[in-house]
Amino acid sequence: MRKMLVLGMILFAAPAFFTPPLSGAQSLKADAPTASIQDDSILRQSIKDRWLTASPAQVLKNKPFIYNLPGGVPVQVRSGGRGDEFMVILARERNGTYTGTAQGSWIYTRKVTTGEAERIRVFLRSDPLAYVQFRPLGRDRSLMDVVLHEAYVIRGLALGVPFDRLLVIPLEEALAFAGERFPRRYFDPDPRQYRNIRAFVSRIRAGLPGLAFQDDGALDENGRYVFIENLRPQGEDPGLNCSGFAKWVVDGMLRPVTGQRLAIAPLKAPVTPRTSSLAANFENRDSLFGLDWTRNLALEAARVLRSSSFARVENVEVRRESFASLIDRSRGSAAIKNYPGFLLNAGFSLEGIRPLLYTLAIDEPGCLYLASVNNERPTVPPQRQHYHVAVLVPYFSETGVFQVAVFESAAETGLTGFIGRHPNAMVNLVRIPVEGSFEP
Repeated sequence: MRKMLVLGMILFAAPAFFTPPLSGAQSLKADAPTASIQDDSILRQSIKDRWLTASPAQVLKNKPFIYNLPGGVPVQVRSGGRGDEFMVILARERNGTYTGTAQGSWIYTRKVTTGEAERIRVFLRSDPLAYVQFRPLGRDRSLMDVVLHEAYVIRGLALGVPFDRLLVIPLEEALAFAGERFPRRYFDPDPRQYRNIRAFVSRIRAGLPGLAFQDDGALDENGRYVFIENLRPQGEDPGLNCSGFAKWVVDGMLRPVTGQRLAIAPLKAPVTPRTSSLAANFENRDSLFGLDWTRNLALEAARVLRSSSFARVENVEVRRESFASLIDRSRGSAAIKNYPGFLLNAGFSLEGIRPLLYTLAIDEPGCLYLASVNNERPTVPPQRQHYHVAVLVPYFSETGVFQVAVFESAAETGLTGFIGRHPNAMVNLVRIPVEGSFEP
């Protein structure tokens, strides 16, 4: 945490204006509301015998063609094989291409050897990592899955409709079988809700060239570069470490309201009392520093931007559980694994941070999250060490593409790299609303 010199040097070696990769292809136009997706059931009915129920060999011989839906919306119908499965793809056109993952695209997958139905996958957004899936369940029912960035928000929801009917009925009729359990909001972000946070990210980026990394470095309430541990002036080559940078961000949000920066000493104080001998040992090892620091920053922001009554740990800390399982592709194939959810004083497993931030961006638009990265030390008994702090800002672009800006130790990095640098880690998140001006 205050001694993360090596990590800080690695981060600061990255270009200051590094732009993290997008989760889906950047689009020239925004998606339509899901309820306005042009229905293609008339097309599916017309091709059923030749493309959807014919033998695998016959389907794979069919030549691709373009069909124009009423209103002129083009759809490319094609087939393709992959391993022991093959697919019939109704690919919507987007920016001159038919990727098969543009909004409204519909994919039916079957077994090559038997022709047995496997699933129908529908992309309600132009995002290859966000889709609804239907699977057969006996003769009279089907199952629904909702997948967001490799997490099952819904898995195996039983629907009272035969799978064969889903091949030809309108999409909205199929979704209606799930009733209110279908979380439509996760496919209908309003890019206008993220204007302020997009501007906020731009202002942080504009300030990065004036910053440098310094181990244990922060700005005190008077704007002086000091060391967090002893509050002594830094001298030559001043800068910020991961904790000091998080304070720089929060100071920039609160100064326009209060007229001053936060003092350092109160941010280091335990948020809750430590009473056990084990906790005292933690204190000696500084293991809870990042947890206290991020919580205190969020509590101060809550007092200033919300109210004193709102400034409680349970109000600023993310404790929700949006999903219970993840898709694990680490071994080359898709496997489903349980996601344990929130653990007090540790947070969430970092491997699920992307879908967690996606759901938070929808349900809490306009918030940033301070992350305290932690892991168990191989001691007896095991001890949890909070060793790094980052600023995570999830939002949707002007065209509705999900993005996460990641800032660490006075530099911008990226979510993929952030996850990769901390294998098997946990991350405790506290939220801060992005409001008003930013004056670091």
